[in-house]
Amino acid sequence: MPLHQLGDKPLTFPSPNSAMENGLDHTPPSRRASPGTPLSPGSLRSAAHSPLDTSKQPLCQLWAEKSGARGTHEVRYVSAGQSVACGWWAFTPPCLQVLNTPKGILFFLCAAAFLQGMTVNGFINTVITSLERRYDLHSYQSGLIASSYDIAACLCLTFVSYFGGSGHKPRWLGWGVLLMGMGSLVFALPHFTAGRYEVELDAGVRTCPANPSAACADSTSGLSRYQLVFMLGQFLHGVGATPLYTLGVTYLDENVKSSCSPVYIAIFYTAAILGPAAGYLIGGALLNIYTEMGRRTELTTESPLWVGAWWVGFLGSGAAAIFTAVPILGYPRQLPGSQRYAVMRAAEMHQLKDSSRGEASNPDFGKTIRDLPLSIWLLLKNPTFILLCLAGATEATLITGMSTFSPKFLESQFSLSASEAATLFGYLVVPAGGGGTFLGGFFVNKLRLRGSAVIKFCLFCTVVSLLGILVFSLHCPSVPMAGVTASYGGSLLPEGHLNLTAPCNAACSCQPEHYSPVCGSDGLMYFSLCHAGCPAATETNVDGQKVYRDCSCVPQNLSSGFGHATAGKCTSTCQRKPLLLVFIFVVIFFTFLSSIPALTATLRCVRDPQRSFALGIQWIVVRILGGIPGPIAFGWVIDKACLLWQDQCGQQGSCLVYQNSAMSRYILIMGLLYKVLGVLFFAIACFLYKPLSESSDGLETCLPSQSSAPDSATDSQLQSSV
Repeated sequence: MPLHQLGDKPLTFPSPNSAMENGLDHTPPSRRASPGTPLSPGSLRSAAHSPLDTSKQPLCQLWAEKSGARGTHEVRYVSAGQSVACGWWAFTPPCLQVLNTPKGILFFLCAAAFLQGMTVNGFINTVITSLERRYDLHSYQSGLIASSYDIAACLCLTFVSYFGGSGHKPRWLGWGVLLMGMGSLVFALPHFTAGRYEVELDAGVRTCPANPSAACADSTSGLSRYQLVFMLGQFLHGVGATPLYTLGVTYLDENVKSSCSPVYIAIFYTAAILGPAAGYLIGGALLNIYTEMGRRTELTTESPLWVGAWWVGFLGSGAAAIFTAVPILGYPRQLPGSQRYAVMRAAEMHQLKDSSRGEASNPDFGKTIRDLPLSIWLLLKNPTFILLCLAGATEATLITGMSTFSPKFLESQFSLSASEAATLFGYLVVPAGGGGTFLGGFFVNKLRLRGSAVIKFCLFCTVVSLLGILVFSLHCPSVPMAGVTASYGGSLLPEGHLNLTAPCNAACSCQPEHYSPVCGSDGLMYFSLCHAGCPAATETNVDGQKVYRDCSCVPQNLSSGFGHATAGKCTSTCQRKPLLLVFIFVVIFFTFLSSIPALTATLRCVRDPQRSFALGIQWIVVRILGGIPGPIAFGWVIDKACLLWQDQCGQQGSCLVYQNSAMSRYILIMGLLYKVLGVLFFAIACFLYKPLSESSDGLETCLPSQSSAPDSATDSQLQSSV
């Protein structure tokens, strides 16, 4: 991002004593003050000091105050002698200053957002099934783990956004990223403290006849208590990431030209969206590695007892986040040259709205706790801001809920393994989520959307994604399972009539503790070899799969006597898979296409000093109404679609078999409910939006400002606008 400079000297606002310093006087002749005469409020000049010379060059803040008595504007310049050098305390080597630019901080913030998205929205969603299987969790418990991130963010957002907004933003950001890295390490801790994951594949338990005494011999109990450790890790993730999407966004917006701000923010959020995509792909690949690395096992990735190396990704992302925090901590409170952009934003505020009257126009407003009630009141009086918050909450409910359980949906619908489902969902998120986020910011900047046009754009995207949600009225038929969805003869069973025992396996004494499905030659899936009536004799076919012959429950074939069964689930023959994937792509794309326009609208809805706090309040509303209940609600309804629960020696474990039609129906209902609410909120916001000519006090004036003035605006034009 090029800075507007005179040579290598950033634009500053000198005191009267420095008016003629170094012989530079950029004041027009008609407005020059004689020596000893105070400068007029509107004069702007360029200093010849180095941007790193903090003893001579103050950072200045500009604001306008309307005089109640005279009704005129007055521009003040206040010195704030902070260093603009990049470094840590007194260590500010010249080689680091090449990174002391908007592009430099954008790179490190993108890295932090990428790691946050990869960990919280990628790895965690990918390993949900593995955690449920390894630590005996229900879907609503795993949903609570996912929601712990948003719970932590809600508790910290007010404090961080209010005090961090007027504080040293890079330090808040750096310590937050460091804390986020510690959360990843805590999340991986149960792998090292819960003992080894050992599954006994006793042929006497699995085949017919079974050995009942071996079924619960090595049963492990109490693993569900590690839910609290996972919640602690997620809590640290939430606390650490809180500054990233509030202070990080405003820090970028403050240090670049406001017409380019949507592009910078779009790049930042695109990195945040590509993070989950990478998390799904990397996490899916790691799930193909056995969790006890270095130990051999007879399990295969298709086995429902398989647990992949879910913990490796958290160790890597935790270490990377700690290293990323170090350079962020070295950035100054303001980047060199950012004073010009502060002046431009102040000029825009005068052009757009007359809101400089009162306490909120004071540059010290928002730095003490006594200003908090007034700050909240000003936001509550802005109906467009409130409606954008509610619309964001509805979108967040679907994003968090569906991103958490979409791999499980794909796994059930298409009869995939956990790693295959996670990888497939990653392939959808990469182009849909990342492309939609970037193009949203690109369209706002390229099409120069202003005023209600931005809200209309968000409304259009929400309507299209609402239509895409209707695809969940379709579903893939569940693979028939003997004793669960179909009788042992192949006929359908009424819903809720489970009976795994049949005359063909009654003498086998099969136990329900060891779920190891096999696919019969008749197309039915069986709970285990024992339930299929298969003896221990095996042979291996050309594909490397184990084939069990002479299974008494598999209908016999005229040429080979009893039927045979193959280890693993039956493959799905769903013909609707391409259609489902295409429309899921459409829903993801248009959902994320409206994210940057909605964020840009929020940034332009409020006064300059309130933007960090406004984003904090918005994130609180989004998380309380959307992020927190989303995974819990989706987990609850998905549990309702469960047909067969794991039996762990009398205790209920995780769900083994879902009813595909019920799962699709519940997701359709949830999607329609929240998408319709989103359409209503955006439509009402568009209706209530008032242009400047119709706004009474300027509080409702909102959305992208007229900051898209040509880049070649001269200093004299800037002076006249101020």
